[in-house]
Amino acid sequence: MAGRSGVTEPESGGEAMAPAARARKRPQRGVRREVQAEDEPKWTFLSNHSHVLICLHQDPELTLREVANRVGITERSVQRILSELEEAGYVRRERRGLRNEYRFRTSAPLRHPIEAHCKIGDLIDMVESRAR
Repeated sequence: MAGRSGVTEPESGGEAMAPAARARKRPQRGVRREVQAEDEPKWTFLSNHSHVLICLHQDPELTLREVANRVGITERSVQRILSELEEAGYVRRERRGLRNEYRFRTSAPLRHPIEAHCKIGDLIDMVESRAR
């Protein structure tokens, strides 16, 4: 039912929404809107956290924008992931002039109980050994 303001009340207990708002739903913030090639996988076995970690371990001088482009996520997502990794003690960020330099605690265990017997360094070695 429409009130004087033009806001339609939901029939089944949901939130009220103006008709114009329903018609123009915005994409989620932080979602990268890149066209994915049909032959590219829609999911991967490793998380974005591991992708960010591996990218910076391979090339510590990458900018966050470059990491974001390689991983396929937004620059803001890379910032959030790095903050989480730093807070958990996996990464240490040091300022070097205008850039950040990253150090990794490769002896730290992976977080999930299934892989907790492995170290961050094991993950990095596994991925980087194939890249060489």
